[in-house]
Amino acid sequence: MAISKEAGESEVPKEEKQYRRLVRTLSDRIVTAQSPIRILDAVKWGDAVREQFFASGCARQPAVDRSYYEGRPLPLGSDAARSVFEQIDRAIERRLDADDPAARMMRRMCREYDDVLRMLEARGTDEFHEISAVLYGRADEPFHSGGPSLVELAELLDEALRNLDEAAFVETQPANLDATQAMQLLQGRLDDYFGGEAAHVQVRLDDDIIADAAAGSDYIKLRSDAQFRERDVRVLEVHEGWVHVGTTLNGLAQPVCTFLGKGTPSTTITQEGLALFIEVITFSSYPRRLRRVTDRIRAIHWAECGASFLEVFQRLCAEGRSEVEAWPTCVRVFRGSTPERGPFTKDLSYSRGFVEVYNFVRLAVRRGRLDRVQLLFCGKLTLADLADLVQLRDRGVVVAPQHLPPQVADPSALAAWMAYSNFLNRLDLGTLESDLSELLD
Repeated sequence: MAISKEAGESEVPKEEKQYRRLVRTLSDRIVTAQSPIRILDAVKWGDAVREQFFASGCARQPAVDRSYYEGRPLPLGSDAARSVFEQIDRAIERRLDADDPAARMMRRMCREYDDVLRMLEARGTDEFHEISAVLYGRADEPFHSGGPSLVELAELLDEALRNLDEAAFVETQPANLDATQAMQLLQGRLDDYFGGEAAHVQVRLDDDIIADAAAGSDYIKLRSDAQFRERDVRVLEVHEGWVHVGTTLNGLAQPVCTFLGKGTPSTTITQEGLALFIEVITFSSYPRRLRRVTDRIRAIHWAECGASFLEVFQRLCAEGRSEVEAWPTCVRVFRGSTPERGPFTKDLSYSRGFVEVYNFVRLAVRRGRLDRVQLLFCGKLTLADLADLVQLRDRGVVVAPQHLPPQVADPSALAAWMAYSNFLNRLDLGTLESDLSELLD
């Protein structure tokens, strides 16, 4: 496909046109090569595993071992696919300068896809967890040298949530929307946000997903037997729609760097953090949802310390989670692995990414660089990519995102909030609690 005039093709020197065409060619090769890779499809557990577990009275480990995954072969030959990424990587190295920003981003993607393929080949083995930890991190890793870890954050959040009145966890809204009704409501909201047919995003029903909902490049799938609250639809609108689908469409609409439309594990961390951040600043999230996110971190940490699926499940139940609530948390932690091996650590992405994105936005406001916040929506990228992305934007190779949440498109209120937060974070909460204790007793 020819580079659009939006990228300034008719106004740039011949050498720059050649550069853009070369980056577009290499970018499209990455987009094509990654298309068969479906991480979550490759690691998911089928409904039969759940049925057998509950039939045992939740007393036996789920029937998943290495042979379970061998019976579910990957839709692509791993060695052949890895060879394709190696070829693309060599082509980038050969044809672009080592310090070229687009080259750095594309080569990172090729290396990560190679790791992903090795991880998927290792399903049901110890190596699966080890590669997962390299790609998504560990629960006990500090955010910075000498700083707190994710599991410390989870314990702090858990304590705060425990102090809330249990009424905060009781849903006042009934789950009175069936999947068809939720689909229609969500479709209308996404049509308004994305401009209807101008960038049509489809909401459809699907029985082949484990979660109640899942997002794709230009669609959101809802499990047909799920029940929804209007609050659930709002979360899906901003989390899956505004962020996950929105950044995909923004990336694929790039006239040169189409690779921005496709994600890797490192971009997942920023993506999930950005989605959770938008949930919070739009007041769409709620205590029960945050508790689910926190439970996943703690469950991953327990599994990293050697706890089995059954032990994690029983511990969650002992803390008051129902068996129906504990099951999906545990499945998310052990999918791709087995009930007695290390965890799949992807779900650390939500909180790790949120902390990183939140602090980045705070610093962007402090330094007067709100334009950098909008760049986060150009596609699937990591915070570490931003310096390269700025160079590409200033050169006209990357264009502004088409779809932006209103809080980011007009960030005045966000800037005001973050300006205050920079000061508020300097206050000692323990001293404030002592000073205000009489008001809170």
